[in-house]
Amino acid sequence: MRKGILAAGNWIIDDIKMIDEYPHQDGLTNVRSIKSNNGGAPYNVLKDLSFLGAPFPLYGAGLVGDDEKGKFIIDDIKNCNVDISNLRKTTKAPTSYTDVMTVASTGRRTFFHNRGANALFGREDLNFDVDAKIFHMAYLLLLDKMDEIDESGRSAASYVFEEAQKKGFKTSTDIVSEASDRFQKVAPSSLPFINYLFVNEYEASKLTGFEIVENGKINLAKANEVVELIIDLGVKDYVILHFPEAAIACNSKKQKFVSPSVIVPNSLIKGTVGAGDAFAAGVLLGLHENLPIAECLKYGACVAAASLFDETCSDGVKSLDEVLKLESEFGLKSI
Repeated sequence: MRKGILAAGNWIIDDIKMIDEYPHQDGLTNVRSIKSNNGGAPYNVLKDLSFLGAPFPLYGAGLVGDDEKGKFIIDDIKNCNVDISNLRKTTKAPTSYTDVMTVASTGRRTFFHNRGANALFGREDLNFDVDAKIFHMAYLLLLDKMDEIDESGRSAASYVFEEAQKKGFKTSTDIVSEASDRFQKVAPSSLPFINYLFVNEYEASKLTGFEIVENGKINLAKANEVVELIIDLGVKDYVILHFPEAAIACNSKKQKFVSPSVIVPNSLIKGTVGAGDAFAAGVLLGLHENLPIAECLKYGACVAAASLFDETCSDGVKSLDEVLKLESEFGLKSI
């Protein structure tokens, strides 16, 4: 029986800078603190799963630079008992990093990203010689070589997901919230080879051209329509749409499952960076363990809530038992 999660894609060092406020162009703000830690989908998801006490093997794949940031990543993820046989160094580019400007009073973030070694990560850098159950690769639109489109209109990533499925993996991905018109060009060719697609409200709208936010709030009727539209693009098992108030999972039969988010008092929120990957980690843990999708969404909501207690992506995440207590401690949002 296959067991474990193999996560590949963006390995990033987040330099998280807590600031008083986001300045206007040419303006100045004060940096109150700086903390360097994990960033990028595979790094965040695997670290979260390790902290949760995932009862299965964890594997990482990707590229880092042959530099101090790369060494930090390798040492850190090894301490999380992650097999890094397929996490390789390159001398052709530095380790990717992001300056994350986080407003201390709100937790809102702005990202300044150096693509670095992640831009060189391609099909030739991946092999599927592990007997894992789920292959999670992200972020689409932030992996230059994987996002390349061939003459047939398919992205390199689509061939990777197709191969993974042929090897027996369930496949999973997430899309970066890029301000561009590339969504409908790059992502669709991968979707027929995806079992679990994670999207937020912005990504779902960009992928379908169907706006679901009205006056700053999610229109739930339109959200239910948009997950069906994405299922129609070919996703095999579940489209999982997450937004601040809740998450909606839609399966291939267009049955929908809704899970509210955990109420976290604003006074306890240190930062929202990494919350989407924390949500994905919780859901993937449940899916790996063959739990009902409603339970998987609950896991995701609780892990995402835990991540808010620290300005870094993962340091707020504790054991699964501890994070699940957040539901009863704080309650659930109304939707």
